Amino acid sequence: MRDRDRKPKFHRSEAAGKRADKGPRPRRDGGRPPWRGREGAADDTVILYGWHTVTAALANPGRRLRKLFLTENAARRLAEEKIEIRITPEIVRPNLIDQRLGPDAVHQGLLAEADPLDSPDIDTLPQEGIVLVLDQITDPHNVGAIMRSAAAFAVKAIVTTARHSPEATGVLAKSASGALELVPLVTVQNLARALTEMNERGFMTVGLDSQGEENLGAVALQQPLALVLGAEGKGLRQLTRDTCSVVARLDMPGEIKSLNVSNAAVLALYIGASRLGLM
Repeated sequence: MRDRDRKPKFHRSEAAGKRADKGPRPRRDGGRPPWRGREGAADDTVILYGWHTVTAALANPGRRLRKLFLTENAARRLAEEKIEIRITPEIVRPNLIDQRLGPDAVHQGLLAEADPLDSPDIDTLPQEGIVLVLDQITDPHNVGAIMRSAAAFAVKAIVTTARHSPEATGVLAKSASGALELVPLVTVQNLARALTEMNERGFMTVGLDSQGEENLGAVALQQPLALVLGAEGKGLRQLTRDTCSVVARLDMPGEIKSLNVSNAAVLALYIGASRLGLM
């Protein structure tokens, strides 16, 4: 073969340059804005999906909705149950919502994009009832389940850290089953400092730990009460333990002596609400 008949060879950078001359490649996503992962948007948009989660958001005047995607069946059910829709929805096929959330998300034909809710300040916590404090619990399923139980027991607020805690969106919101709209979520930078402030404001801060000095059922509880829960495995951090006014345990009669953190929260809330006469 003669030299002039051979096709020229390009280095990798040269080939890329030749491709760039032809303009950008067409986008396969149809030009839709990218979503962060399968659940979050590229900005601070809160993703809400599922019947209870979205209808609770629709009923919350403090929640600003940006977009609402409904399947025909979901739109029909909202109309039948006379649930007010505060925003013009976009009627879509179920597979579009599947594409946004992934095939494992049980969305029931509802998906909303919304603004985050405001986080109250620690000094606005009411001086009565029960508050939950979460020490670096990172699993969104657990936090969502805790929020659902908190709503059932009329918890005044949940205090959590800005870091080492899941965002109030996606799986957490779905697991909370609407409780995200009912229980204020207070985000703090330093948990020990927040507990110290709560102690100074008259809260009884009770840390829950398997190595606690006494059983929670035997502690003389008083309002306002803050129940402090640690992450599974690690439990409460040492500084958190030291800052709580009491560290108590949950005694179990069976062979297994520990509970999943969301189950421990339910039991602690039941004991606390019963002892304080809140039931």
